[in-house]
Amino acid sequence: MSMSDSDFSSHGAEYKNFRQISRDPRNYLNSLLNEMLRSTKTEDSKSTWKVLIMDRVTTKVMSSSCKMSDITDQGISLVEDLYRRRQPLPSMDSIYFIQPSKEKNIWPKWLSTPKHWGQDFVKMSGGYAFQSIKKCSRILLVALILVVFGLLWIMKSPKGNKKSIVMFLSDMSGRVPLYKKAFVFFSSPIPKDLINRIKNDTSVLPRIGALREMNLEYFPVDSQALITDQERALEELLGQNAANTRKFDNCLNTMATRISTIFASLKELPFVRYRAAKNLDGSAATAFNDMVPTKLAAEVWSLLDKYRSTIPNFPQTGTCELLILDRSIDQIAPVIHEWTYDGMCHDLLDLDGNKYVHEIPSKTGGEPERKEVFLEDQDPVWLELRHAHIADASERLHDKITNFVSKNKAAQLHQKRDSSEISTRDLQKMVQALPQYSEQMERLSLHVEIAGKINKIIREMELRELGQLEQDLVFGDAGAKEVINFLRTKQDATTENKLRLLMIYASVYPEKFEGDKGLKLMQLAKLSPEDMKVVNNMRMLEGSSAAPKKMSGGGFSLKFDAHKTKNAARKDRTTEEETWQLFRFYPMIEELIEKLNKGELPKNEYLCMNEPSAPVARATDGASARMSQSSATQPAKSRRTATWARSRVSDDGSSSDSALRNGSMDFKNMGQRIFVFIIGGATRSELRVCHKLTTKLRREIILGSSSFDDPSQFLTKLNMASEKEIPLDGLGI
Repeated sequence: MSMSDSDFSSHGAEYKNFRQISRDPRNYLNSLLNEMLRSTKTEDSKSTWKVLIMDRVTTKVMSSSCKMSDITDQGISLVEDLYRRRQPLPSMDSIYFIQPSKEKNIWPKWLSTPKHWGQDFVKMSGGYAFQSIKKCSRILLVALILVVFGLLWIMKSPKGNKKSIVMFLSDMSGRVPLYKKAFVFFSSPIPKDLINRIKNDTSVLPRIGALREMNLEYFPVDSQALITDQERALEELLGQNAANTRKFDNCLNTMATRISTIFASLKELPFVRYRAAKNLDGSAATAFNDMVPTKLAAEVWSLLDKYRSTIPNFPQTGTCELLILDRSIDQIAPVIHEWTYDGMCHDLLDLDGNKYVHEIPSKTGGEPERKEVFLEDQDPVWLELRHAHIADASERLHDKITNFVSKNKAAQLHQKRDSSEISTRDLQKMVQALPQYSEQMERLSLHVEIAGKINKIIREMELRELGQLEQDLVFGDAGAKEVINFLRTKQDATTENKLRLLMIYASVYPEKFEGDKGLKLMQLAKLSPEDMKVVNNMRMLEGSSAAPKKMSGGGFSLKFDAHKTKNAARKDRTTEEETWQLFRFYPMIEELIEKLNKGELPKNEYLCMNEPSAPVARATDGASARMSQSSATQPAKSRRTATWARSRVSDDGSSSDSALRNGSMDFKNMGQRIFVFIIGGATRSELRVCHKLTTKLRREIILGSSSFDDPSQFLTKLNMASEKEIPLDGLGI
């Protein structure tokens, strides 16, 4: 059973955008906690405060959408971990929000059972144990026995391979249960065998106040983005050794379940489209990897088809679009330098997710204090600037501080306090404006610091020249000659930047890495074979999506003909003039989403599990016309803008940042949603495109993926894609 009293789908009378449902506590908690709490208010339940018990996954689901204060406001006095030892509270009711599945086993296989562990211990200790026993006193012998039994007890603990259902039944069974009554809510559909297990426990059944499926097992990371939180999906689904493994099956099933809960919670039935397999080279590994989008689409559709008969008021016909892709459709987007404020923050700064740590002056005059801030939707400055070009963001921050100081009385008096006396009236005005001044000035100062740090790194690493070469390669304005020249003259470039350049080069010119040519490029770039493994894995991951092009010439040489025809991975968007230099690049999903919106996706390349019988409703022609007529010429950039980033043309209103800056969305007139899910990780540039196209197409575009990766994370994951799992049983430990 799913949420029954809300209609959030785009086909219903009341349209709520994805942010309202998944990120805004007022709406998200109304749909989650309020529904849980409504079920807990029974006539025989007099307790007003309750205990909330969650497992690892549901804790992350909850924390991705609300704060602890939001939970306590709903009548929760205590939040507990299902797999930790808990204090009995027999007078209080409990709410269980848990997965109906096994938690991940944290122990290696050779530690999975006490018997196995004991055998290995005897093998390791051998004759030494008997010699030691003869020499040791009885006290040492007792101590050894206690250590062994202590380890065995730890391995028997619930964190091993216990099911959440087993833990719940253990809590509520017996003569005195942990809690008075239990209201149980599952994050995804519960198998029938587990339901039967609960029903068959006669001591627990009378103590259950509610038993429901909430279908909430995805993790919002942005107002238009979510993840299934599978950091190793690239390796486990698309890696060289992924075929026919248990990890593959578990990863795919979990991914499908979590994707399906998105639509269950929104009450949307999507047309499930997916990239079709091509399998041009016929190799077994490529054929298997090529089938991953097909397999995932089939799993998702199977679950959605069940929802039509099990969830009340679930739509019976398609109400939105879902396009399932994998990382092979665009391997340039994860490694090319993204010149937006958001992209640069995650690429160049040491962020932990969206958390940025900086130093502020100590209030006591001592050492600077470390402060954590989150770059997210609640920060209006971040919300405005995140998709702007870094040079534009820096300029706008300068303007913001100038305007703020000129309008805020406290800021003005703060500036002149050392040069003249402050009157009593001025002091009163300063005190009145001080709270606003402190909050806004702190926020602006934070972003000025971040932008300044980014611009400094750009200068020190000479990223402007590298960024220009990257984009010229992508658009066919540069080739081998320019790459060779860069590698020769920029020997001090970082290993990561040279590697990222070669990955873009390999994606545009795969023939340049055939035979020993890749080895010679590696030597020129002074990269190790381990570094170049990432490039080889990228080509393996592309598989049939990008067949190598045959060379017409002879052997490899470091001398290139400047007039040789150059390849291009992207076409210039003639209808959308760029506003800033180094801002030409766009990820492939931009073209795919636009084609999907027009109904022009090639049907032989992108198949559909439940092909619609009639054209899908899209944004009205009038809305599209209004959007195309809403462009307005912006004033020229000021001299403060760096020369390399100054705009070539005026802002046409449809560029990535201007569409977001000028667009005020009226969601009541939106078309059907489009969901795009990328297996193997999504990027900041792809998220930017989804925000941009939401405004342009008048359809809410939601980006989903197994994870969101910055370039260094993607390189690490790609490096692991060909690693073979080392069986611990064979190590002789």
